[in-house]
Amino acid sequence: MNKLLEWLKNDFSPKMNKVNNNVWVVTLKDSVMQLLPFILLGSVFCLLTIPGDVYQIPNYPNFWVPFGWTMGMLSLLVAFLIPFNLMEKKKLRKQRFIAGCTGLITFLIIVTPQVVKDGTIGFSHSSLGTGGMFVAIIAAVFTGYIMSLFGKFSFFKEDSVIPDFVRSWFDSMLPIGITIVVAWVLVDLVHIDIYNIILSIFMPLASVMETPWGFMLIMFVYCFLYSMGISSWVLTPVTKPILLAAITANATMGAHNLVTSETIYSAYLWVGGIGCTLPLVIMHMFSKSAKLKALGRACFVPSIFNINEPLVFGSIAWNPIMMLPMWLIGLVLPLIVWIGAKVIQFAPIPKVVFDMWYAPFPISTWITTGTVTGIILMLICVAVATLIWYPFFKTYEKQELEKEVPQTN
Repeated sequence: MNKLLEWLKNDFSPKMNKVNNNVWVVTLKDSVMQLLPFILLGSVFCLLTIPGDVYQIPNYPNFWVPFGWTMGMLSLLVAFLIPFNLMEKKKLRKQRFIAGCTGLITFLIIVTPQVVKDGTIGFSHSSLGTGGMFVAIIAAVFTGYIMSLFGKFSFFKEDSVIPDFVRSWFDSMLPIGITIVVAWVLVDLVHIDIYNIILSIFMPLASVMETPWGFMLIMFVYCFLYSMGISSWVLTPVTKPILLAAITANATMGAHNLVTSETIYSAYLWVGGIGCTLPLVIMHMFSKSAKLKALGRACFVPSIFNINEPLVFGSIAWNPIMMLPMWLIGLVLPLIVWIGAKVIQFAPIPKVVFDMWYAPFPISTWITTGTVTGIILMLICVAVATLIWYPFFKTYEKQELEKEVPQTN
């Protein structure tokens, strides 16, 4: 363990910090971090939906509505914040609002055909929330790149008598025009469905999901995207139909499909949320770092209900030290579950349709498997996840403690 910690401290961490300090990486990370209040509030609204969904309380408020106005708007906010923050970090502050607005418009151009096709009112469409975050990031990065190219461009000379604000208007028109025209041509004139193209990249995964390597791959992709602040819900249009068909076959036709929503979210894998983060929350709660301890305590109750966005966006996303263990967990835990349930058949494959991912473990494990061995397999996954998280967390904690020392003097 000491050797691993030394390697993380002296070799891995310095190299990853170079990546972490890249202006584009910092921009993406900061933009997502700035959304943490919306994510925390959305998590609260999500928790408040449980009594109504589970107990069917008459006249209970529908908290999914305010959830939609917080978590459901994240992609819109990301599309604005990334170009805005990029201009700030590149010392192009005059262009930041224009860049943010352009990113927002570019994102809306890309998702509009999808909204129109579905016949859904725009402000309630899934692409505006976490489902479109990957598209929003691409639109925002493209916008930020174009705006930064023309950041110091001007139609006017330095000694021009034209007021600065007028010069700024005209100078901004060129990069705005280029960005919007490119998006318009690709989406509306050439009819390239960028939104679905991004989803189609993951379509080949469907045919291999029900294999050990496919299971590991899709779970790794979940963790990989999530570690970059991209909600795995972006994969829902691809994975959800497959997962629902698999569990339905298990329940009605006696099939033995292991890769279902029940296996992933309710029985074995994601205790505390994607990446099996409940052990990490507990580590935060008892951390010597005041920052990490506060974050852990704030995240504990949501994590009981498998809501880990506050922890992921507060501690893991775009943090190279904490991204790596999440990737490892995305590979190791699915293999353990495959061996335990499919190969040696120690624990059962879920056959109960139970899509309430926010039900606490091990209650959900008992509901979906009905066996003690199922709970044991779940606990094995938690134990392995704890061993993976621990050394990386201690390295991260040490960094945070070093940052806090000057503040205490």
